[in-house]
Amino acid sequence: MRIAMASALLCIALVPATAVHAQDQHSITIATEGASPPWDGTDANGELYGYDVDVGLELCRRIAIKCKFVAQDWDGIIPALLVGKYDVIMSGMAITEKRKKSIAFSVPYAAGYNQFIVRKALALDPGDVRQKLSLTAPGTTEKAVIERLRLQLGGKTIGVLRSSNSEAVLKELFGDVVTLRSYDSLDNLKLDIAAERVDGGLADYFTWRDFLETPEGHAAVFFGPQVNGGLWGPGVGAGMRKDDTDLIARFDKAIAAAVEDGTIKALSQKWFKTDISPASTK
Repeated sequence: MRIAMASALLCIALVPATAVHAQDQHSITIATEGASPPWDGTDANGELYGYDVDVGLELCRRIAIKCKFVAQDWDGIIPALLVGKYDVIMSGMAITEKRKKSIAFSVPYAAGYNQFIVRKALALDPGDVRQKLSLTAPGTTEKAVIERLRLQLGGKTIGVLRSSNSEAVLKELFGDVVTLRSYDSLDNLKLDIAAERVDGGLADYFTWRDFLETPEGHAAVFFGPQVNGGLWGPGVGAGMRKDDTDLIARFDKAIAAAVEDGTIKALSQKWFKTDISPASTK
């Protein structure tokens, strides 16, 4: 599903990279990667689209501020925020303690899961791919599942998005048994999976779901459970500079209202075909 955002985004000036805080502006700029549909993508006309874009436009409407979306490579998305290139990050970014050391987050506007995919030709036993597994406080069951995955993935080459939480999880739990290959974009990882240059990948479940439905993705399948928690944090939030306290508060209030009145649910149904509303906005 692809929609053009040009009409909604015209005639809005970029916020200059100055010391003036975002809350002092009448407009803000929001960055998204534009390469991870259905969270965020870029259509054939170069327009950004996706869940992050729709939610961002809705939040800006609620707080009565003009906003413009710009594309930003994942590797530099936090550094560019800190130097004032834009004011907000909305790019399927998980709220984690590591990121909170340098930026602030809104309350979650989405919950989600992450999952492996592997090439069908490997003939691995996928296990229960619908199982939900939290790494927040892993017990006996969780540890047993991870150990089974380690045994089957041993010796395989697994791709991840560079500087992502999936990369951190892969290093921590599988780094001693797999060859880890980091990519500057998920698009390039998908190309290498289709070309059999890597054996599989670890990323957002919904991103993989859409990929597996394409001709290029038909040679791969889901592998193992849908995982969240731990290094992935409590959900997806909007990233902002720590001193933009008023803007953070306004986003929090708008997200809570959009969750309460069902707007977040409707947008998640539109883009993901399921409800990924956060369990809590507290």
